[in-house]
Amino acid sequence: MKMTMGHQMRMEQRMKLAPRMIQSMEVLQLPMLALQEKIEAELNSNPVLEVAEEIAERPQQEQPESADEKELVVNDGGDHVEDFQRLDSLGDYYGDYMDAGAYRPARNDGESDKKQEALQNTAAAAQSLNDSLGEQWGWIEASDNVKQAGVLIIDYIDEKGYLTVRLEQLHNKDKYPFSLEELQEALRLIQKMEPAGVGARDLRECLLLQMRQFPDDMSFEIAMVERCWNELLENRLPAIAKKMDTTVERIGMAIERMSKLDTSPGLSVGRSENHPITADIIVEADEQGGYQVRLADTRMPHLRVNTFYQKMSRDRKIDDDTRQFLQKNIRSAQWFMDAIEQRKQTLLKVATEVVSYQRDFFEKGKLFLRPLPMSVIAEKVGVHIATISRAVAGKYMLCPRGVLPLRSFFSGGMEDQQGQQHSWNAIKARLEELVNGEDKSNPLSDDQLKEALSAAGMGDIARRTVAKYRQLLNIPTARFRKKY
Repeated sequence: MKMTMGHQMRMEQRMKLAPRMIQSMEVLQLPMLALQEKIEAELNSNPVLEVAEEIAERPQQEQPESADEKELVVNDGGDHVEDFQRLDSLGDYYGDYMDAGAYRPARNDGESDKKQEALQNTAAAAQSLNDSLGEQWGWIEASDNVKQAGVLIIDYIDEKGYLTVRLEQLHNKDKYPFSLEELQEALRLIQKMEPAGVGARDLRECLLLQMRQFPDDMSFEIAMVERCWNELLENRLPAIAKKMDTTVERIGMAIERMSKLDTSPGLSVGRSENHPITADIIVEADEQGGYQVRLADTRMPHLRVNTFYQKMSRDRKIDDDTRQFLQKNIRSAQWFMDAIEQRKQTLLKVATEVVSYQRDFFEKGKLFLRPLPMSVIAEKVGVHIATISRAVAGKYMLCPRGVLPLRSFFSGGMEDQQGQQHSWNAIKARLEELVNGEDKSNPLSDDQLKEALSAAGMGDIARRTVAKYRQLLNIPTARFRKKY
């Protein structure tokens, strides 16, 4: 095979995003809390960026002519009296700037440090389920082999509190000294620890463990779970009543008591905290019967470029490396501030158009939410659909209807026989309303829900669509909604 080298020329088009454009898109996509963190990070990393409210205006004065701009060299060798004199005179030259607040030396005057105080007041990280069980297991009195077996079992308990492997799988006489019987003893002790139900191998065992530790008498419920578990899963209450030799009403009361048990007890320990939701948009009704849209950016700091560093970047007496460093950071700060301003304008325009388009929703409720493709708002605002997608991602709107994701106003839909448009979210709201108002002794099937939606003016919806939305709303089938 002969290999040769040659030259080839071809033309092609490539789209490359400038760093400024990438930063603008990233800032647009950030929700309020994430943007505040981004601003804090930029303030810490860019020395020329500052918060306008926290920086007092410095007196405008020219640099003294006698200031010596040559490099300062102070070391142990030789006589450098002149350098020490220049070092001592820095306080005179930069005194006004330091007094103005741009430079804040560390204080030790007894005043509290805000950041240190906030750090001290921050709640400690929540203890995980594994840590909690390990701590409790340390107080259990048992033989060494059982203690080792318990440590191994705890490692295989998932975050919901269930043991995810069979004990036979953990039994390895060549690797561990404990026997299968000692594993079983360790599991029995773990299942007595908190939270109640931990260490169960399935839902049935989890409920039984909780009922046996329940302060009230649940012997009837325990017997029902032990004898009629399959019938319970299928909601066959008459069959359970016959098997337990009691009434359907008594079975219903027992199921009601069991509904208070926790099917995932491990999540009650070390449950991850919900992140707070901060609205980016505020919509308020005005006196003229319309709606006023504004940005919820009262906590956003007003940024600016430090004027002192701006002046230094234009001073030819400053060495080239320093001026290039300052100019680079000034450009970066300006791009960042422009990206924030562009985010504000885009978000306000998008929210204003959404409120105008979905006016019926704000006045009448979620049943009147109209289908809204992103392309409609993109055309009105004059931007690409991808920009709309980034603008609404993770953003929330505070309005008379509550705090709602901005993304929830965008959805597809369908037309009814009269040409009226209904969004899928409105159809789901109507479906939920029908299920809540049905006769629970004779709940509606999916076919009946389909007919009811059509009669309510929601159009001809396929049965599989009804079933799909029912599942999305976590609504069980008619058989499991039935109450005897």
